[in-house]
Amino acid sequence: MPPAPRTRYRFAEFTLSPARRSLRRGGREVALIPRYLDLLVLLVERREVALHRQDIMGRVWADVVVSDGALSQAIRTLRRTLGERDDAVFIRTVSRHGYQFVCPVAEEEDDGTDAALPAEEPRPSPGAMDEVLARLLDPGAGDAARRDAAEELHALGTAEALRRLDRRPGHATAWAYLRDSRWDVEGAGEVPLLAPPAGPAAWAALAALRLRQALRLAGARWAGASIGGAAAGGLAGLLGGLAMVAFGGSADPSLLGVLALVGALVSGAGAAGVGSGLAAAEVLVRSRRVPALVVLGAAGGGLVGLLARPVASSLLAGLFGLDGVAIGGGFEGLCVGAAAGLGFGLATRRLVGGVAAPRGRSRLATVAATALACALGAALVSAAGGRLGAASLDAIVAGFPSTRVHLGSLGRLLGEDGLGPRTRVALGLGEGLLFGAGLAAGLTRRPRGPAVG
Repeated sequence: MPPAPRTRYRFAEFTLSPARRSLRRGGREVALIPRYLDLLVLLVERREVALHRQDIMGRVWADVVVSDGALSQAIRTLRRTLGERDDAVFIRTVSRHGYQFVCPVAEEEDDGTDAALPAEEPRPSPGAMDEVLARLLDPGAGDAARRDAAEELHALGTAEALRRLDRRPGHATAWAYLRDSRWDVEGAGEVPLLAPPAGPAAWAALAALRLRQALRLAGARWAGASIGGAAAGGLAGLLGGLAMVAFGGSADPSLLGVLALVGALVSGAGAAGVGSGLAAAEVLVRSRRVPALVVLGAAGGGLVGLLARPVASSLLAGLFGLDGVAIGGGFEGLCVGAAAGLGFGLATRRLVGGVAAPRGRSRLATVAATALACALGAALVSAAGGRLGAASLDAIVAGFPSTRVHLGSLGRLLGEDGLGPRTRVALGLGEGLLFGAGLAAGLTRRPRGPAVG
């Protein structure tokens, strides 16, 4: 059968071609970032109805989760691009529901003709850039108004905007808006991180801006990672207890529940640290994403391990009289956190415009990549003499003379007497695999009610 004809849409002086992924005004290409073009196509194709915000988010931002104002900002950008000012000529806002495209549209077959001319060059009127700069620098303007001004400056010319901005009063905050908004304007120029006038004040302003945009989102990511890690730790503790019983002799059945609980607490705490680092990296850093995930994942895991070790030692000594038990700490958390950040970052490196929340096979691939990276990282830590959850649990159990079960009995399966190096590496592989899978599954879980603005 012949392929179905492709359709393009004409409205006002614009031509929208979904097949060629282009918007043209009078034959000239109009620059739009891919997600905003997807949003315009969706609104035009389903113009007969008012689309609910959650429906839009589920289609346009299907692989990422974005902060509350992302949709509102995208609509404002589309309206400005189409030349809409105060009247709803193109896009109508439906209160407490969503948006609808209301401009009359003519459909025609997209035969590939009318090749696009070069993208429109901005032609600012005299003083236009200074007027927009004044809006950006206005401390009394709201966040949305200042972000709109930043996007307009990118459209007029990023380099010239930075040159005129220089060190005017309030330039640090203005630089932060320009830096953050450059991802949302197709063809926007660079806003250098190190060159003047960027400095500590500008960096602090950028961090504050992104924290305001995504603090609640990061909290949800952290909670999901913690729950996923706790579930994986509980499973690991239960499997470890069953292995102890199977290969080490009899034991009180309540030991299995205790080991599962301890595993859940230890792994959940570790996942909380690593997950908070990964969530912070995703919401604070939009360039150099993979290195940021590695560094902040390592920092989160290392910090929790560093703080948890003395707390756990004090509890063991106070509750059970166990002194000097060798358990893991900051080194182990640092290494596993870095491995988790690397695996998660490489698997989601192509997802932009929000924090990664892949679906279907992409999510499974992300979970698998993170689990594999954590397994390799945990194996290396074990080979270097580090003590992860399994080895720490074995040391704790060994402090109770009434039990005859120890992980060291598993060494016979690998030709070792006791908890030798091969057994430790094998346990590290399994433990890291479960931890990474639980962490990534929790981290990529989408909230039931998407946060939209």
